[in-house]
Amino acid sequence: MDYIFCARGVSSGAFAPRPGPTKFLEVPPGATTLSPALAIPRRDWFDRVVALAETRRSFQGTPYGDVLIYIHGFNTSQATVLERHRLIRNGLESLGYQGAVISFDWPSADSALNYLDDRTDAKLTALRLVGDAIGPLSRYIQQGCEISTHVLAHSMGAYVLREALDDADDRREIAATGWTLNQVMICSGDVSADSMGTTAKSSSLYRRSVRLTNYQNPYDSVLSISNVKRVGVSPRVGRIGLPASAPRKAVNVDVGLYYQQFHGDFVGAFPDHNFYFQSAQFLRDVYLTLLGEIDRESIPTRISRDGRLYLRPER
Repeated sequence: MDYIFCARGVSSGAFAPRPGPTKFLEVPPGATTLSPALAIPRRDWFDRVVALAETRRSFQGTPYGDVLIYIHGFNTSQATVLERHRLIRNGLESLGYQGAVISFDWPSADSALNYLDDRTDAKLTALRLVGDAIGPLSRYIQQGCEISTHVLAHSMGAYVLREALDDADDRREIAATGWTLNQVMICSGDVSADSMGTTAKSSSLYRRSVRLTNYQNPYDSVLSISNVKRVGVSPRVGRIGLPASAPRKAVNVDVGLYYQQFHGDFVGAFPDHNFYFQSAQFLRDVYLTLLGEIDRESIPTRISRDGRLYLRPER
């Protein structure tokens, strides 16, 4: 089963690309897209996710584990959301990951022309990420379950994440709780690079995470300045990387060398923006990051050149 929480509205028994009440979906292996008919009670959904996450025991016998939340980008159909969710889950499990993978499906339209509408809907539904997932998972921790919550955000999903944490810290009832994300990973992040430094806009993102890893691809045409009608005039963090003012807990990994060597391996639209889900090397880097056992400078899927970290160009 796959577990996805969906913030889309419903029309004629199907999900629509507009905000609506959050539904918690349990998706069977044979499903090829998402449907409101797959919704189950919220408490049942969380109990099953936590059961998947709690696969290990500490020396004291306390259950512990991991939950990775995937946040998709703009112009993403629900069939693609489900496909990428499974690529991430299957890829990590093949490497030995024993936790749960869940996805946040916010109301993105299936069209590149809807960029500004997607961005508006992303902001409107961003707080659901905290209120409907991160917050409840933190309450399980308070009940004695040692669960580490991580996030992998792609493209506009980085904007969803940043807005969610910024809005959450502005709401007293949410800000007062002690929740923290462990590993936050952003790939092809569709936010201004300058805003990812020590600015007020990203302060909650850094304060609420233990470590942030930004994967940038200088060959990402979707995030290029030539696409200003979609991404604005500011260079994006997923293309040029984190600014020098980013805090010490943030690390930048340039995937350009890797993509340049293996770009022919990837299929589908805009592989320079979307190849991550098909890349065994990228998922291996994510897995090692989730484990948190190796210093970021020494993770074997990375090489260091001239003071910069690169994804090692190996399959």
